[in-house]
Amino acid sequence: MLLLALDTATPAVTVALHDGERALATAEEVDPRRHGELLLPAVDRVLATAGRRLAEVTALVVGTGPGPYTGLRVGLATAAALGSAAGIPVHGLGTLDSIAYASGLTEPFVVATDARRREVYWARYADARTRVEGPAVDRPAEIAEAVAGLPAVGAGALLYPEAFPGHRDDLPRHASAAALAALAAERLAAGAELEEPRPRYLRRPDARVPTGYKAVTR
Repeated sequence: MLLLALDTATPAVTVALHDGERALATAEEVDPRRHGELLLPAVDRVLATAGRRLAEVTALVVGTGPGPYTGLRVGLATAAALGSAAGIPVHGLGTLDSIAYASGLTEPFVVATDARRREVYWARYADARTRVEGPAVDRPAEIAEAVAGLPAVGAGALLYPEAFPGHRDDLPRHASAAALAALAAERLAAGAELEEPRPRYLRRPDARVPTGYKAVTR
């Protein structure tokens, strides 16, 4: 097993190469405006660091979000293109699930990332491997009661501490491709099927088709 994992659903552009037991190389840069510019160089850098070629990769794993539309599409489109070029399967895995896995928590908790527009993408977990609610997108104040008393992981929790008083600033804020790959490897080794590499869109994109055209007569 040699998994190439990448995620662009959060401000982090993150890539990892994993052999089923450990990450051989990783690259991460946090810049929400340069996903498209940074991703492929990061893939090249990870392969070079590990001394491997794309032809040796057995499968790709890509974070499916939820996340802002443009950043999320960069990762998914790149994974699809690389998978097609190499003739290997492309698997999807929820971005919030990878953040939860990276936390290593064994108690109930919540993951929240920044959804912009004063909202968060969030999900609730029984432990680092088990999601019990979500993902969803809401204003922090709307879910404050539901997550009260729970440890909270992720940049969204740190942005709105009044709604997430249990926020943990010592745990991951953004997605990690190393965690994404490790979780995928664990599930594949157990014979579990991973998701299709399809984006989790929880709200409509900002771009809309214009309406209300005036009739033109001649």
